Amino acid sequence: MKSAAWALALAAGLAGAIAVALIAPRPAGAPAGDTSDVRPLWAEVTWPFPMDQWGTGRAFACKAADCGAEVKLYLRPKLGSCNCTTGVADDGDLDRMSDFDLVGGEVSPLGAGRPITIAWMKGRSRAYALARNSAGKSAISVVFNDRCDMIVATVVLPHDRPATIEPGVMAFLNSRPVVHWAELALGI
Repeated sequence: MKSAAWALALAAGLAGAIAVALIAPRPAGAPAGDTSDVRPLWAEVTWPFPMDQWGTGRAFACKAADCGAEVKLYLRPKLGSCNCTTGVADDGDLDRMSDFDLVGGEVSPLGAGRPITIAWMKGRSRAYALARNSAGKSAISVVFNDRCDMIVATVVLPHDRPATIEPGVMAFLNSRPVVHWAELALGI
């Protein structure tokens, strides 16, 4: 019994260390040129958009030195607006629930979406090309829900990077600080 408690404490400590590593600053002298093993490091910034029907959210930035290119992530809840039975069931649901109005509105999918899991919630993720006034940028939309409420994450990045940055985005969305914020935002 004592060894099980020790193993549980060790696992919790390791999980905490991983979550801190995802949002901690990069150590001085860490190489910035090789992005093959880059773990995105997100810093919260001011929400840059005016108030709309969904209110404001949280905004994060990952510097080029940490992500290989500058990446912005916008995150906000949309309460009572998800299909309570099916959630985010397909790419059509994901397209409708996404927050592309914040970043220019017009998008073109770069491929099929895929199912994702953020903490206990299920949803979908999909990469898009931004069309209007975006100078070759792309976006990733991640929408996940708890019953009738959802969280929408919109990631804006250089056009050629969605596949390489998405794992870091998913890790950040699954980090303890973001999951705790989601619990509070959804009233859990």
